[in-house]
Amino acid sequence: MKKQALTISRVAFAAVLGVMAASCGSKAPQGGAMSAPEIAVLTVEPSSAEFQNSYPATIKGKTDIDIRPQVSGFITKVHVDEGQHVRKGQTLFTIDQVQFQAAVDQARANVNSAQTAVSTAELTEKNKKMLLDKNIISQTDWQLAANQVAQAKAALAQAQAALVTAQKNLAYTVVTAPSDGVVGVIPNREGALVSPSGQALTTISDNSEVYAYFSLTEKELLDLSNGGSSSVNSSIDAMPEVKLELADGTIYPYTGKVATVSGVIDNSTGAASARALFQNPQGVLRSGNTGQIIVPRNSSDVIVIPQKATQEIQDMRVVYVLNDSNMVSARPITVEPYNDGKNFVVTSGLQPGDRIAVEGVGNVVRNGVTISPKTAQEAQ
Repeated sequence: MKKQALTISRVAFAAVLGVMAASCGSKAPQGGAMSAPEIAVLTVEPSSAEFQNSYPATIKGKTDIDIRPQVSGFITKVHVDEGQHVRKGQTLFTIDQVQFQAAVDQARANVNSAQTAVSTAELTEKNKKMLLDKNIISQTDWQLAANQVAQAKAALAQAQAALVTAQKNLAYTVVTAPSDGVVGVIPNREGALVSPSGQALTTISDNSEVYAYFSLTEKELLDLSNGGSSSVNSSIDAMPEVKLELADGTIYPYTGKVATVSGVIDNSTGAASARALFQNPQGVLRSGNTGQIIVPRNSSDVIVIPQKATQEIQDMRVVYVLNDSNMVSARPITVEPYNDGKNFVVTSGLQPGDRIAVEGVGNVVRNGVTISPKTAQEAQ
């Protein structure tokens, strides 16, 4: 089926060329011979090409942790300010400790009381065991005393657990940083009532490294894996380092590396999320920044031609190749989908040593026209 479509396309291309030639012939002057127009010509040779693609990106810190209180209460002290760098374990907020300290004191008193009850029950059980051994009391009397010991020990365990809970709640009144990072917005200040289900106290962003999130289309994913002939992971590992263009147009001084590509394509956008990792030692980048990820595409030993040397005819792209008599003929070519807006990488249709017209294409230069070639340098 593809072969039939290709044949039809070539027939159509030939028909278009015939019409062009006829049109060219009909416009030829009736008088004396016209001098051949001077046209810049390029002799194609293998070379290297470096193109790049840009993708809108959103920056996020390596970790963005919402800081939420574990207990309810009034903030009595805010120890940090927005934008401040903090270390792991550094105190951020203090919540009113009075009620939690009172709960600890009460729980500790309950533990002491329970320990006394255990001691009393054990002493009673010991005395009754001696009486049992002398057959003064029954087995039942001793068993009741032993049960009271077990009951007292259970009450002690409950009191100790309540003390641990009270101590943890007291510790929760001092809110500390879970990691190194930068303090975000602080919506609540001293005197504000906070709770675990309420608004976050702030966000700590670890910006020592940042992730730049961007999207790749389904077609780009297929190109990345060479049409499925290689795994996406191996293709990611082989990708060159990427650059980041900041919102002001400057290039971030550190290059990054594409780390992951999501395994799911969003049906609403037809794209998958990709993530590049950048070092951020000076803290220039912060969560919420935007920019452009620049992905270089390097090719070696390829034929590169100016885009202006090509013309689109129906569904084909053509160049005009000179023969030994300097007559041009249209030749279809295929090119890589990636380009820099000025040049194409030719994948088929041209061979090293071919000469092509690089100006006047589709206007002065048409199929069957004889030209007087000059170099591109002479045309400048």
